[in-house]
Amino acid sequence: MNKPKLDTKKIIIGALIITLSALVIMIAYEANIYLKANEKNDSILKAENKLTKIGLTLGTLKEDRWIKDSGLLRAKAAEYGVDLIVLNANNNDNDQIEQVKYLLKQEIDVLMIVPTDYKAAAEAVSLAKAKGVPVISYDRLVQNANVDLYISFDNFKVGQLMAQTVVDEQVQDLLIINGAKSDNNTNMIKQGYDSILKPYIKSGEINLIEEYWATNWLKEEAFRYTEETLKSDIKPDAIISGNDSLAEAAFEALSEYRLSGEVILVGQDADLTACQRIVEGTQLMTVYKPIDDLVTIAIEMAIKLANGEKIETKATMNDGTYDIKCLFLEPVAVDKSNIDQTIIKDGFHLKSDVYRKQ
Repeated sequence: MNKPKLDTKKIIIGALIITLSALVIMIAYEANIYLKANEKNDSILKAENKLTKIGLTLGTLKEDRWIKDSGLLRAKAAEYGVDLIVLNANNNDNDQIEQVKYLLKQEIDVLMIVPTDYKAAAEAVSLAKAKGVPVISYDRLVQNANVDLYISFDNFKVGQLMAQTVVDEQVQDLLIINGAKSDNNTNMIKQGYDSILKPYIKSGEINLIEEYWATNWLKEEAFRYTEETLKSDIKPDAIISGNDSLAEAAFEALSEYRLSGEVILVGQDADLTACQRIVEGTQLMTVYKPIDDLVTIAIEMAIKLANGEKIETKATMNDGTYDIKCLFLEPVAVDKSNIDQTIIKDGFHLKSDVYRKQ
């Protein structure tokens, strides 16, 4: 009986198919293990590199100062790889509280707040605290709230710089237009210039015509106060304004009476229009606060708080109930003699924008 011939070609092909199938199964198995390991590693990396999310609620964006802060904070957050959500309360206390509720729903790691009202904002802070979210009071301190950190400029010194300028000019009749009573910075600025002015007022060297308070820092009120003074046939030698926006309103009222340039104006924040008035001779000085430095510190401290790091500061300030850790930056008095070496050199404003008419 003849044995059947083996088809060698078929045997080889079959063996190859079995080998390839085993190889495919093995590769798929190894790939599955690799993918699972990779997914695990990705999860670990994502947990380690979790994007810090900061929620910021601003009191207002009506002034040049806050528009600049907002833009610089966004840029700095992007530079540090931080997710920053910015909201504007438009000087409405209730809206700010609702904004904080919204930000907490977004699972922010840190709340940064510029309070519309330094007392009313305590409720917003307590909401964040209840969720275990640390809070930074940015430039304005929330009262009776025990925020984790307060970052600002030395507002007492801001007031001193403004008052010293007026004293150096040997003025007699002085009008003061403060900012909002609801802003703790207003109180600190007032304490600063009171420390300089009181002896001169007490001795009679300076006559304080009137001292006003502009609700919510409204320019309209500063204009009205200045106009009322001028209508009474009282011409002040100088006007101290709580900020450059209020100084601008005073300037507009003075202009209507053809007194611009004849009355000394001082303010703070180094708004562009104030810098223009300084080089044109219709405002004597402003207090420059290098906001870029403030912004950098704010973002860096927010990241530290988000990571659970402890922050130590040399200074503290009582918020009415608690002693709060503070970081204060130095303000700079700027007039026509040093505007190029400060504001323009730092790139705070462009020279071509400041010297628009020259």
